[in-house]
Amino acid sequence: MSDTTSRALALLNLLQTHRHWPGTELASRLGVTERTVRRDVDRLRELGYRVESSPGAAGGYRLEAGSAVPPLLLTDDEAVTMAIGLRVAATQQLVGGPEVTLTALAKLEQVLPQALRRRVNALAASVQPPRIGDGPVVSPVVLGEIALATRDTERLRLRYVDAEGVESIRRVEPHALAPSGRKWFLLCWDLDREDWRTFRVDRIESVEHTRVLFPRREVTEEEIEERVLIASSWSPQKIEGDAVMELSLAEMQDRFGPWSQGATAEGDTHTRWPIGGSDWREAMYAFLWIPEGVEYAMTFPDQDRAELREAVERLLRAIDRPTPMARG
Repeated sequence: MSDTTSRALALLNLLQTHRHWPGTELASRLGVTERTVRRDVDRLRELGYRVESSPGAAGGYRLEAGSAVPPLLLTDDEAVTMAIGLRVAATQQLVGGPEVTLTALAKLEQVLPQALRRRVNALAASVQPPRIGDGPVVSPVVLGEIALATRDTERLRLRYVDAEGVESIRRVEPHALAPSGRKWFLLCWDLDREDWRTFRVDRIESVEHTRVLFPRREVTEEEIEERVLIASSWSPQKIEGDAVMELSLAEMQDRFGPWSQGATAEGDTHTRWPIGGSDWREAMYAFLWIPEGVEYAMTFPDQDRAELREAVERLLRAIDRPTPMARG
C-alpha cells in the first residue's frame, strides 16, 4: 500500500472519530503540511466521501453524509440491514457492550445518505424486536444522535418530558451515555441550571444539534456510575416518605452530594429529603444515612409504621441484651 493511500486512510479514520478537525491539527497528527491535507481530502472526495471544509481561524474539516454510501464493501441493502441491526442491538443492549454498539452505529449513520437513512427509519419503525424485561422503549434515532454529540463534544437542545409529563427545552453538554437495568441515561451539564443532570433517554422527545463544541468537564467513571445509579433509583416507589432534617439545604447538599437529589428547603434551617423503597425495610435503610448527630422528623405510611416501630424496638432490645453464651 502506497504512502499516499495509507495517509488517506489515516485521514479518513481521524475524520470518523471526531465531528470537526482544524486543518492544523490534522496536519500535525499526520506529520504533513496543510497543503498535503487538502490534497488528501480531495482524494477522499473522489472516492465518494463528502468532506466539508470551512475557512478561517476556526475552520477545518468534517465528514458528512454524501450522495452515496462510501466504499465500505457494502451494498445499499447491506448498509440498511446493518444500521437496523445496530439500532436494535443498542436499544436492547445485546452485543459487545453499549460503547461498542453506539460507536459502530454512530460511524455508520454518519455516512448514510439521506435516502438510505429514510429507509432505515421506515423499516426500523416496523421492526418489533423481542423485548427483554419491562424496560421503556428508547428511540434508536435519538440514541444515535446523542451518541454522535457525546463523542464530538457538541452542545444539544433536548425536548424532554419528565415523570409528571411536563415538557421543557434543555440546553446541555452531553458527557456520557450509560445503560442501567433496561433504561438508558444521559449524563450532561445543564447550561441553564449550571449543574449536572441525568436524563432518561426514553423521555427525550427530540434532539437538535447546535454545532457548538464545548470543552469536556472533569468527571470520573466512578462519578458517572454513581449519578446514573441515583437516577435509575429515582422513580415512584411502593413505599414513599420523607425526612425533615435539621440541616439547611446547602449543608445537606454538601454532605449528601449527588444523593441530595429531590431535596427541598424547609425554611432556612431545615431540609426535606424524599425517600422510598419496594417495602418498609428498604425505605428505613435510607434513614440510616442521615449523618450522626443530625436530628430529624419523618413521615411514613400509616400502614407500615407499626412494622417499622416493632422492628426498631426489637433492635434496641437486642443491642442492650447480653450476648448469649456460645454453646459448648
